[in-house]
Amino acid sequence: MWANLRTAIFAALVTGVVVAPVFGVPITRGGINAPVEVNWAFIFKSMALVFVAQLIKPWLFSHFRRRDGGKPLFTLPPLSDTPRRIFTFVLIGVAMIWPLFAGRAETDIATLVLIYVMLGLGLNIVVGYAGLLDLGFVGFYAIGAYTYAMMFHWLGIGFWWALPCAGLAAGVFGYLLGFPVLRLRGDYLAIVTLGFGEIIRLLVTNLHTYTGGPDGISGIPKPTVFGYAMSRRAPEGETTFHDLMGWSFNSQDVIIYLYILALALALITLFVSNRLLRMPVGRAWEALREDEIACRSLGLNPTGIKLSAFTIGAVFAGFGGAFFAARQGMVNPQSFAFVESALILSIVVLGGMGSQLGVILGAILLTVLPELAREFAEYRMLLFGLAMVLMMIWRPQGLVPVKRPHVELQS
Repeated sequence: MWANLRTAIFAALVTGVVVAPVFGVPITRGGINAPVEVNWAFIFKSMALVFVAQLIKPWLFSHFRRRDGGKPLFTLPPLSDTPRRIFTFVLIGVAMIWPLFAGRAETDIATLVLIYVMLGLGLNIVVGYAGLLDLGFVGFYAIGAYTYAMMFHWLGIGFWWALPCAGLAAGVFGYLLGFPVLRLRGDYLAIVTLGFGEIIRLLVTNLHTYTGGPDGISGIPKPTVFGYAMSRRAPEGETTFHDLMGWSFNSQDVIIYLYILALALALITLFVSNRLLRMPVGRAWEALREDEIACRSLGLNPTGIKLSAFTIGAVFAGFGGAFFAARQGMVNPQSFAFVESALILSIVVLGGMGSQLGVILGAILLTVLPELAREFAEYRMLLFGLAMVLMMIWRPQGLVPVKRPHVELQS
């Protein structure tokens, strides 16, 4: 009882410290002599709510467990392979036809969500599967975007030829990054990868001749459909897709096409990462994450395992970067700041490291919720930090923790 009381008091104090500067002191304009009014009522109500919730949580959960063995009283039976596949195909079908009934803004936000799903699944290989903390993942994202932008700007190469080149270029940089960090782990690994992300951003900023410097590269075309441009006017000597089909041009068609393409890339990323996890390389990643010394004693090569994790994760980031450049129509260094790496890592941590479903859920929450609460745009980063603090206190394993294989011994 006293332990629960101490935990509840500590949680309430932490809530007060976090909530007070965000909502307790409203920002008002009134010159340099504007009075500061503290909303003590809101602060104490938040602390009281957290205190009560934390105090009754052990008692509440104890009523949903059996006394013999501590197993949950109500459990959902696992789905067999056939119903699971049917459910998966139904979800994919609903996702494909959903843009036909949604608006332009909703479809555009969903496309952004799918980009972050690709990036989250790529980082999940490095952080969730292999257990390597990477704070410079946005560097691979930038490499993929600038690869497509520069290939079109200097060579006139379209999206479909540049897409594999973007993944290959990011994978090569991921392989090269793996060598300096082979003997590093923990905080040291995080610092080195953070430096790599900043180096890439500074390189594309300072190479004015090739990357356009701070202004970036603009005029990047959208992906074509079997060689036909999805735009109002096609380049000289070519035909647009809507002219070929006899349709009148509608900008909504371009948004839907980008959404379907992003959905296809996200599904391919999900399928490949899921298959890799079931292959020997996936088992090797898990062994490296659990214990590197034991992994070495089993005859596995930690060097090759780390390099494979960095390389494959970077390839997915390169694909996402190339699609991002096609969607935006331009790239500049400001789109690849450190905050993007922090956001992608937060998606993995919030959803649950190693959990593919958790990454998808985390990408949806961290992308859609800020759009729904635009009136709190000034407090976006503060609310984001508050959410992460609360997650680390009450559910550090993430929203959808990955299920580890385990064996229970009968007592």
